[in-house]
Amino acid sequence: MAQDASLWADANRAKTVMQEKRKLEVQVGTYDDIKRRLDDALALMELGEEGKDAALVAEGEAELQSLVVDSKKLETQCLLGGKMDGNNAYLEVHAGAGGTESCDWAGMLLRMYMRWAERQGFKVSMVDETPGEQAGVKSATIMIEGTFAYGLAKTETGVHRLVRISPFDSNDRRHTSFASVFVYPEVDNTIEIEIDMSKVRVDTFRSSGAGGQHVNTTDSAIRMTHLPSGIVVACQQDRSQHRNRDIALQMLKARLYELELSKQDAERDAVEATKTDNSWGHQIRSYVLQPYQMVKDLRTGEETSNTAAVLDGDIDGFIQAALAAKVGNTRQA
Repeated sequence: MAQDASLWADANRAKTVMQEKRKLEVQVGTYDDIKRRLDDALALMELGEEGKDAALVAEGEAELQSLVVDSKKLETQCLLGGKMDGNNAYLEVHAGAGGTESCDWAGMLLRMYMRWAERQGFKVSMVDETPGEQAGVKSATIMIEGTFAYGLAKTETGVHRLVRISPFDSNDRRHTSFASVFVYPEVDNTIEIEIDMSKVRVDTFRSSGAGGQHVNTTDSAIRMTHLPSGIVVACQQDRSQHRNRDIALQMLKARLYELELSKQDAERDAVEATKTDNSWGHQIRSYVLQPYQMVKDLRTGEETSNTAAVLDGDIDGFIQAALAAKVGNTRQA
């Protein structure tokens, strides 16, 4: 179909088709790669057993363990059927009440997601960041670029709770901190989002991040406030005010699109509201570092005691369980 000359007469349709083509290529390519590696690993182990070569057998077994991880990733991708699941994603982190404690926790979450994205082979860039006064961040927005970035990251939307001995408390008391995460897809010209700019307040301000020689010398950063919905987006990624304005407008379109999707989800989830106290948009996960080590997802019951690995970006198990639960709820509704 990509070779059909008539396809390219409609740029928006061509872009949609090519995005779908890339998604399918990723899934088929992953399957083919797993099948090839499985055949190679089994052949290697067979050779090792015939030749009584323990090293070859061990090498084959190690490859099988690696294949288990990759097959789970493919299984997760198969759960992604949403219209925007193959798109890039914006991910926002906001510190809750609690000053330095919450800002530090928000910074830890930001690092966790950046490490997770890197593990997936995604490209990560900082769009906007407001540092905490002593540590961490008050808020930050990153863009994650890669096939299925939004589909995978969307389950992380919600409130994340941390329990630990505070490194900022001289009395070594245990503190509970909260931070919220919001994920929404990058939208393109194939999605029609009409915005009345007379209802959008646009403010300029000086970039607060560290950077080149022009940073903090010009009011290049842009903040847009959509007055009817109260949605606020900001961008200080570029030195060009015009470029930041374009990115901020794209983010606003994405937020409004996600808002409409959330309204549709809310109508369906209302049926399930009596079954659980933990909705998708509220507290979703608890990270306990003291008095014991445990990360537990409150929606699915998925948990692990390897807190260090989770905070270093190993969250695939939580994402897969949340996707599976969400797909199951959708089918039952």
